[in-house]
This record gives sequence, structure tokens and C-alpha cells, in this order.
Amino acid sequence: MVGSANSPLEVEHRLLQLMFIAPGGFAMILTTEQAFLKSQSQYQALQDSVTRALANGQRIDQVERDLLRQLLELGHSLLMAFVAEHGDGDEGPTTTAPDGQVWQRLPQPHTRRYVSIFGELIIDRFVYGRREGQKIESVPVDRRLGLPAGEFSYVYEDWAQRLCVRGSFAEASQSLECLLGLRPSVRTLEHMNRCLAEQATSFEDDRGPPPAAEEGAVLVVTADGKGVPMRRPLQERVRGRRRGKGEKANKKQMAYVGAVYSIERWVRTCEDVVGELRRQEAAAGRPRPQHKRVWTEMTPADGPPGRGRDALFEWLADGVDQRNPQADRPVVCLFDGERWLWEKCRACFPDAIAILDLFHVLEKLWLAAHCFHTEGSAAAAAFVTDRLRMLLEGRVGYMMGGLRQMSTKHQVDGAKARTLQSVLGYFENNRDHMRYDSYLAAGYPIGSGVAEGACRHVVKDRMEGSGMRWTLEGAQAMLDLRAIYLNDDWDAFVVYRIQKEQAELNGQIAA
Repeated sequence: MVGSANSPLEVEHRLLQLMFIAPGGFAMILTTEQAFLKSQSQYQALQDSVTRALANGQRIDQVERDLLRQLLELGHSLLMAFVAEHGDGDEGPTTTAPDGQVWQRLPQPHTRRYVSIFGELIIDRFVYGRREGQKIESVPVDRRLGLPAGEFSYVYEDWAQRLCVRGSFAEASQSLECLLGLRPSVRTLEHMNRCLAEQATSFEDDRGPPPAAEEGAVLVVTADGKGVPMRRPLQERVRGRRRGKGEKANKKQMAYVGAVYSIERWVRTCEDVVGELRRQEAAAGRPRPQHKRVWTEMTPADGPPGRGRDALFEWLADGVDQRNPQADRPVVCLFDGERWLWEKCRACFPDAIAILDLFHVLEKLWLAAHCFHTEGSAAAAAFVTDRLRMLLEGRVGYMMGGLRQMSTKHQVDGAKARTLQSVLGYFENNRDHMRYDSYLAAGYPIGSGVAEGACRHVVKDRMEGSGMRWTLEGAQAMLDLRAIYLNDDWDAFVVYRIQKEQAELNGQIAA
């Protein structure tokens, strides 16, 4: 039948005879032969549409769109033929599962929905278990086809969530409709996101270290926190309720972002750094971070305040152990001045070189400069440059003493005095982490935008869109998947997730 030369009219008439409408209005093809017959007609229609386009002088973009629509329909027919070729799963009155258990065939075929990138399929197949109404224990067709646990194909899920980790769920839904003619609801995409994220942590745990030959000489650990706008409790979302004094429109919950990467040593002088900062551009020859891996942990709403930090630093410590098993490479912890970061650093990395991020130091120097000079003035810029040189040359105490003398000499008072005192306190608390002359001589990084960049790319760019509000579970799921995506591990994760789910489903597939 497939190879016969039927006219298009005969093919169409035959298809109308062979097709029926299943409950829900979905067209079903009964056999592989019938599905191939339909695909022949669709292929002929593709050729005819190109011929008509040539005759009618259509623009190429119009032809593209029409061809894509028809190709999706053709793919749907061929996919149905593939499914039909696997039969109805009737293996007789009983079947033996891979684990050796014997199950009874239930009297009637069971129907399941399968949503592919080509469209929706309804699959009727026999299932096995103890009796109707109880748990289905074995579905031979599902096992042979490698069907997922849910309704959506692995390809559809992959494509949909690639869009979701980059933009809003609503935008992803619109894009899928534009590309495939299928528009899932936002709620469906959110549920899919959480299901996919269930394997994210185990993927991270099972993933090995990068190739040693591709690593730099120094391992760097960095971390920071970023607020995520959360959904308010129901009682706080009553319409017409007026916010109290000082109450913000949305409540934020902290996400802690960490990164581990390696980098080559880069020996520099004080003037090298000052010159680079003046030009505000990266110096030639600057080594690039290798195999940067990021991860994010939300702080539980009702849990201990440190849980998000603790979980993140456990992940950071595991990453360092994996990448430095012999402890023969220096580990640099590069943080801003938050006290909890240094406490976790000492607990998890007692032998690490702890360095205060130079860019945060610069922010404090500018605050001090504006206590004596007008903002934006050349005098303020010179003030910062002079004191930066002192710090880079290892003269931290000398610089701090000079600030105190200037404060007395210029009789700084009021808000400026409080600002200056805060800056001096910051330097005093972090003095042990400001030995920049030694760090430069050893070739260690002293300033990094990795932590702040990770907060921006992982958290802010996705989690703080207009009107976005998150639950704790939804935020953690999205951050897990977004970290994997930004680590360039998405393809490996998709393969891992499919293999993991198929192994779990093997012998016990739910209908």
C-alpha cells in the first residue's frame, strides 16, 4: 500500500475511511500502514504548496511559514506511525516485569496523552497489574517506547524549559505557540519546571570535576547574596489593604549565590592595577576564569537563617575538594566585607587565602573622598587614586591613620563624620584580608566581578522581572535550572535526567 501510486483524491478518500475521531476530538490512525499513507498525502501536499507558491509569486518568508506548518503535520503522522508499529502492548494474559514479578493483563486498554513537538497523540495500550482500579504495575508499550512519566515529551520539555530559564513563563508559552502551534499554560510550564528541577541536585552531586589539564593554577571561591521578590501570604494580599509606614510593596527573601573557578596566576605591580582602573578596561593578557560553576540556595522561609548559606558553602567545599583532591593548589576566597562570609570561609576553607574584593574597597574610598571633596571633582578622583596606591603597596595602617588625621584637621562632623567612621571600621574589620602587595606578587586575583555577575545573571536577570513574585519552591527550582543552564551543562543535564527517569520507570511505569 505504501509504495502504490494512488492519486491524491484516492489517498484522501482512503484516509477518511481509515480515520476516526477519539473522545476529545483527536484524530487517530489505527495502523502503521495507515499512518504512512497519511504521511504520503502530506508529503505530496508539501510539493504541491511549493509549486503553487512559485506560480503565485509568493515571498520566501510566506513559503517558509507554510512549509513549517505542513512539516509539523507530517512529523505528527510519522510519529504516530512509529507509535503504532509498537502495537498495543498485549503480551498475553500475564507479563513478567524486568524485576521478575508477574502481573495480570487488565481487561480494557488504557489511554494516555502524549504531547510531542509535533502535536498531541492519544495512545491506547494494554496495561498490567493486580486488578482494575488499583496501581498499574507494568505497561509494555510505554517501556518499549521510552515514554516519560508525564504527558510531555522529553524534547518538548527540553525546548520549553530552555525558554523558561531565559525569560518569563508567559513569554515561553507565546514562543512555543509561535514556533510549534502549541501553547501550554503558565501553570503547566511552572509545574514542568519544578519536576525537571527535582533531578538538579543529584546531577550536581554526580557530576565529576573538569579535566585537570584545562584548570588554572589557582582555585577561587566567591559568594554573595541577592534578594528575590516573594509572593505575600494570602492574608496580606487583600484588595484595598493599605500598606503600613515603611512597608514595601513586595517582600524579598535572600538567595545566596556562589561560584568556584580556576585561573592562572597573574603577577602585577601597583601601577599595573591603578592604570587598569583608570582606563576602565581589562588589561591585555588578563587570564580568564576556567570552568566557572555557579550554584544558588534560597533561605527557607521558616528554617534557620543560615540554612541557605550553609547549603551553599557545602556545595562550594565539595567543588573545591573535587577539583583539588591533593590540596596542592592554593585556594583563594574572594568576598566583600560581609562578616558571615568570612565566618563561613574560616569554617569551610581554613587554609585558604582570604582576600577582600578590591572593588568593594574602592566603593569605600569614594565614600571617604566625598567627605572632603565634591562628588565628581578631580580632587576626589586624586584622593581615591593616592589611597588606592597605599593599599596596593601594603600600607593599610598608614592610609587609615591619614584618614583620621584629615578628619581632625578638617573638623569633619555630622553625617560625613559618621560615613568616615563607617569606612574606617570597614577597613579595620577587614585589615587581615587587604594584603594586596603580597597578593599581587603571588599572582592572585584581588578583584572579581564573578560573584556580583553571578547574582545578576542567575538571580536578577530572571527573578526580578516586572510583576514577578515567587514561592520558595518555585524560586529554588528556577534557580537550580538556571544555574545548570548558565554553567553550560544543560545538554548533559537533559541526558542525565532522561536516563534517571527511565531507570526509575523501568518495570514500574505509572499510567
